[in-house]
Amino acid sequence: MADDGVRLTAAEQKARRNRNIAIGIILVALVVIFYFVSLAKMSA
Repeated sequence: MADDGVRLTAAEQKARRNRNIAIGIILVALVVIFYFVSLAKMSA
């Protein structure tokens, strides 16, 4: 069976990778913020 998927150019692949990395960093930052806010609320 032939691969009929969408072919991305090198620039598109790099842009997608950079966007995915940025989203991952933002998600980790949100988790850290929520963690510290939860700690602050529990200790207050």
